[in-house]
Amino acid sequence: MTEPSKVIHIRNVGHEISENDLLQLFQPFGVITKLVMLRAKNQALLQMQDISSAVSALQYYENVQPSIRGRNVYVQFSSHQELTTMDQNQGRGDEPNRILLVTIHHMLYPITVDVLHQVFSPHGFVEKIVTFQKSAGFQALIQYQLRQSAVIARSTLQGRNIYDGCCQLDIQFSNLDDLQVNYNNDRSRDFTNPGLPTEQKGRSSQPGYGDAGSMYAVQSSGARAVGFSQMANAAAIAAAFGGGLPPGITGTNDRCTVLVSNLNPDRIDEDKLFNLFSIYGNIVRIKLLRNKPDHALVQMGDGFQAELAVHFLKGAMLFEKRLEVNFSKHPNITQGPDTHEYLNSNLNRFNRNAAKNYRYCCSPTKMIHLSTLPQDITEEEIVSLLEEHGTIVNSKVFEMNGKKQALVQFETEEQATEALVCKHASSLSGSIIRISFSQLQNI
Repeated sequence: MTEPSKVIHIRNVGHEISENDLLQLFQPFGVITKLVMLRAKNQALLQMQDISSAVSALQYYENVQPSIRGRNVYVQFSSHQELTTMDQNQGRGDEPNRILLVTIHHMLYPITVDVLHQVFSPHGFVEKIVTFQKSAGFQALIQYQLRQSAVIARSTLQGRNIYDGCCQLDIQFSNLDDLQVNYNNDRSRDFTNPGLPTEQKGRSSQPGYGDAGSMYAVQSSGARAVGFSQMANAAAIAAAFGGGLPPGITGTNDRCTVLVSNLNPDRIDEDKLFNLFSIYGNIVRIKLLRNKPDHALVQMGDGFQAELAVHFLKGAMLFEKRLEVNFSKHPNITQGPDTHEYLNSNLNRFNRNAAKNYRYCCSPTKMIHLSTLPQDITEEEIVSLLEEHGTIVNSKVFEMNGKKQALVQFETEEQATEALVCKHASSLSGSIIRISFSQLQNI
């Protein structure tokens, strides 16, 4: 067995798994000082501040299978005792070269030669760019005049997003010596030879590298159909959900108001509905229908958030009733004496860290996550606060980034949902606690 080390070796790290996903997996155990993604090998190296933190993490994950976005990852001590800046290059097994191979993940906007030139040219003279579509996704080869320019560009841009929340750059050194460019157009360019033709219509620009033409048609029409603000939202959500959207989410809905029916009128109120629906987006206002006491209207911040709420809450159990959640025929709720306003509420979750909050969107689970807790909170106090809502199977208080948090597992999803709608945003020893569903299977 490898001797304990503060460096943890992680395997089966798919392209959909981000650095943040791995950080979240290990932050409960201590301070993380370095993280190196070995994309070419589907692996990563993560360094904790001390060996005891790494030992705690691996002991915990001996009993609990770590899983990210449905994919099991496997962890062990690394043979490295310390990570150096050279480890990333060694891990990839690629020698510095003036040609970079760039893969773009979470690609929501079309990426052209001009966009790539704008991103890479500040680091040195770019001679040639070729783009193509491969099984790994959209890729580009970028040839600098000098090898040192490519080295600087890679170290500066690796893992960065071209647009906010999407189009993430994954950069390796290519093993090619020189790029052959036949045409100057949106998909390929030789900046040293501006006289090249733009190509005959219908022909692939670079048969040797692949063709991205058909994908551009799809991306461009999508961008026009959806509109910019919707696309920006889609970017944050797609980044959160690993480059796509959850099954059943189109990302094109523009209806902001949701009709909720089959509520328990004796136990529901506007604030409880706010606590549940605010997991999926910001809430503008809520109205309980007086002539139909088991119905309510909830106006979300935008159509995307409304679609998430409908998708994840349809059929959820709350107060012994199975909720019906559908889009309303009303585009918005008219403000009046019987509406509750939440537009300016500081309890809306999506004003900050939108992509992070989208990542936590899921159907109700048996496990809830509590944060912004008092620093001296005990597990007994947490259990005492929540046990009226159902049978607590397990609970754990831990510290992340110096702040107390907790996980509580109930016997059923309905009990966890009730605890969330009743206790989110309540006060505990002077702290306003925040509750979300957790996608962890067990503690």
